[in-house]
Amino acid sequence: MPATHIRRRRWIAPALTSAALLAALTPAATASTVPSPASATAAVTTAAYDDTYYAGATGKTGSALKDSLHDIISDQKKLSYSAVWDALKVTDQDPDNSNNVRLLYSGLSRSKSLNGGNTGNWNREHVWAKSHGDFGTATGPGTDLHHLRPEDVQVNSVRGNKDFDNGGSSVSNGGGSLTDSDSFEPRDAVKGDVARMILYMAVRYEGGDGWADLEPNNSVTNGSAPYHGRLSVLKQWNDEDPPDASEKRRNDLIHSDYQGNRNPFIDHPEWVEAIW
Repeated sequence: MPATHIRRRRWIAPALTSAALLAALTPAATASTVPSPASATAAVTTAAYDDTYYAGATGKTGSALKDSLHDIISDQKKLSYSAVWDALKVTDQDPDNSNNVRLLYSGLSRSKSLNGGNTGNWNREHVWAKSHGDFGTATGPGTDLHHLRPEDVQVNSVRGNKDFDNGGSSVSNGGGSLTDSDSFEPRDAVKGDVARMILYMAVRYEGGDGWADLEPNNSVTNGSAPYHGRLSVLKQWNDEDPPDASEKRRNDLIHSDYQGNRNPFIDHPEWVEAIW
């Protein structure tokens, strides 16, 4: 989709509000010293892991940081595709109703028992589209909980294997998501989540373990190539929608109960800019 057709939509994230208040209360603060939403969030995130889990990444940037994070997060337990059903019922449980899961794009709350392939069911959405690199549902990238989320069957079908970008027309029951012929824009509340999932996959799967080398790019016509776009928009979403409590909880659960690895961009969203 040509850049001239991108429709930019901005909103003030909670972390940005906090930063603005801090600036107002500190006379010496200037525009150059006020932290971005991502960096403000990083300052209060899971720093407890910095001296242990992320010790090998400390002080690095660019390709050196990416390589270090790959080494760290590649140490993981792998799930079967059938086991993903039960895992999602825990990692994506609706905090307001323990009998339900919260759907990613639509934001709807749906009974855990309605998992399947029929209209009205929820199924397993691959946020990094499984055809982008042709890994399907095989154990590995096809079953990695860090990018698998519950979604309404029909909304999932509308998203298909489209790249992510701004713009399009409203998706029925999509919670404010938009789509056009070559891209999908999720609802505002999960734009950062989507960006961090895509970029996790790009660091975790580097082609050295029998799977394709997954990389972000600035295209929305990637098809079956092992690329996902649009990188410039994903970086924007990461900055505008910092990790919230539910995203952090999910990261913790995947680490402690399922895969033993973390999404580093949830713990340190500023690492997105440090690498890309």
